[in-house]
Amino acid sequence: MTGSSTRAPRRAAPEPLEGPVVGTITGGTIIWFVLFLVQLPFYGWFSDHGHAWWIWTCLAGGGLGLIGIWYVRGRDAALKRAAAAKEAEEKGETGPPPHDPAA
Repeated sequence: MTGSSTRAPRRAAPEPLEGPVVGTITGGTIIWFVLFLVQLPFYGWFSDHGHAWWIWTCLAGGGLGLIGIWYVRGRDAALKRAAAAKEAEEKGETGPPPHDPAA
């Protein structure tokens, strides 16, 4: 059995990549909604050819994108709070981390 999970990994996993996650999710959500709006006038054609699900897929992608925006904004705020708390701890400051009104 070559794919055994009991063996130790040969090398450490790389650090996760961080980037403009909020912007990426927002851009993708906008694209889904634009695709929905562009296809909406052609609903009859899509329906006649059995492709109406394309329109509803775009709407679902936009809706799920809104949930994604909410999620990644909260994650980004939490990462910033944790970094501020760690920085304050390293400087020897005490007390709660600064309040972020955007969170």
